[in-house]
Amino acid sequence: QVQLVESGGGLVQAGGSLRLSCAASGNIFSIYDMAWYRQAPEKQRELVATIGSGGRSTYADSVKGRFTISRDNAKKMVYLQMNSLKPEDTAVYYCNRRWSNLPWGQGTQVTVSS
Repeated sequence: QVQLVESGGGLVQAGGSLRLSCAASGNIFSIYDMAWYRQAPEKQRELVATIGSGGRSTYADSVKGRFTISRDNAKKMVYLQMNSLKPEDTAVYYCNRRWSNLPWGQGTQVTVSS
């Protein structure tokens, strides 16, 4: 059963921007803290950004000042605006609940060329 569907990834040059979207199905979406994660090849999945039910956000140091997480509870969507992209941002990006993760979706590939 598909619960999380990420989209919006692609290939961009360093310094470029992408906006990722995550559609969450079912459950009481609005009460959960949500997050974006990423996983580069042969690396562990890492937490990129979180957003609380009230809109408070946190970011990994590596993306702070460049990425912005947001949510639309009515649409049950989470977004990640990524600006000033760097090659080291290359990874598969996933959304999920910050706590009590759902099964992982397929993610969306972000590739940043130098």
